[in-house]
Amino acid sequence: MTGKMASSLTCTGVVWAFFSFLCAGVSCVGFFMPYWLLGSQLEKSVSFGTFRRCSYPVRDENLQMTVMVEQCGRYASFQAIPSVEWRICTVVTGLGCGLLLLVALTALMGCCVSELISRTVGRVAGGLQFLGGLLIGSGCALYPLGWDSEEVQQTCGYLSNQFELGTCEIGWAYYCTGGGAAAAMLICTWLACFSGKKQKQYPY
Repeated sequence: MTGKMASSLTCTGVVWAFFSFLCAGVSCVGFFMPYWLLGSQLEKSVSFGTFRRCSYPVRDENLQMTVMVEQCGRYASFQAIPSVEWRICTVVTGLGCGLLLLVALTALMGCCVSELISRTVGRVAGGLQFLGGLLIGSGCALYPLGWDSEEVQQTCGYLSNQFELGTCEIGWAYYCTGGGAAAAMLICTWLACFSGKKQKQYPY
């Protein structure tokens, strides 16, 4: 018995596992953070994600005026998300991030467990990463369709519309989510094809 850790990955597979985890992490963080769209309302900074936002207006009955509560949180319910497009975006992007994370964790396990990832399994994992990236990319493409909602228009100077930002700008989380997905599709999918070791043939 040797003290060497068994692995089912080739050297390329170890690089694949690292990049898979990195891409999944970047996409998941970007998806969760409410900084996809940045603007302002009542002279306060406002930001949106797909299912979360920072700073929102409430009616102060004592002052008899609308004030901004500078807190971040998710919408109270799925139906409270401002537009149908953002609801679809939340679902497809969430599914895509879940797939990338699942493959990344499996790849990391392959670094420690022998015969977990064969060449065939590696190629299937690459296909799942491509699908995950495609789902996230679809979500990112759908997101601008929700810029015509009342909430977004209040924040973007009533100049925003579908694919028109108005006074708002794209936030870093949007780029993180899309960038992680693009890297998963272009780099990880290719590396996955060479990640698994050829399985030994056992005589019976």
